Amino acid sequence: MTLQKTETADRSVRVDWNSYASAYDLLSEHNPEYQALLHDFEAFLSTIEKPRLIYDIGGGTGNYTKIAARDCPGSEIRFMEPDTGMIGMAKSKLAAHGNIRFDTLALEDIVATGTADLVICVHALYTMPTPEERLFDLRRLLRPGGWLYLIDLGRHMDVADWRNYLFSSLRQQLGLAGALRIFWQGREIAKQNQNILEAQKTGDYWTHTEAEVATAATAAGFEIVRKQSVYRGYSDLLVCRAMA
Repeated sequence: MTLQKTETADRSVRVDWNSYASAYDLLSEHNPEYQALLHDFEAFLSTIEKPRLIYDIGGGTGNYTKIAARDCPGSEIRFMEPDTGMIGMAKSKLAAHGNIRFDTLALEDIVATGTADLVICVHALYTMPTPEERLFDLRRLLRPGGWLYLIDLGRHMDVADWRNYLFSSLRQQLGLAGALRIFWQGREIAKQNQNILEAQKTGDYWTHTEAEVATAATAAGFEIVRKQSVYRGYSDLLVCRAMA
């Protein structure tokens, strides 16, 4: 998932999110850690009042919006994703839901202020220019007391570590032949994850500790209700409320 401005970005390392999209759901479906995050989000939704307006920022192929649209059918959802491959997959996946509006605006270009009850931002913030400033934009979208559900990749993407983990999981689920088939079909993911790692190493993509992203969120005007390390320690999950 990403919300960088792909047309104008001048970063030295390029991640081809359009190619990434083609295999994203294939591997995510078989990744227990990814599925655990989806379950956590669904459980979170059950604990809050049904939102009137939801933004999914850097919504990728639409997996989180799919849960929100199903569990909150009365909500208006604005799905923001600039990558053509990912937003195309999301539109197809979410076609049955009439309460979703799709847009390719970057976060900083969204003009709405103080209207959202819930903002979702999963594995997108780290790709954005000056991500600490983008947290202020996330806060700007929310009404006081509104919710931010944030997951962000903070540590270097160890491609070999993930390859070993996923292959072991796939082999348990599908056997050796099934694991090899899925790995071959999803081979573009490993290539683009390597590009993500290189962008992290050069500083083009943000890396942070759990404490650092929490500090940045607090500075942007959020009260942190829950925080934890997730995704095998590579990412941080923050559930926050927008302070007045």
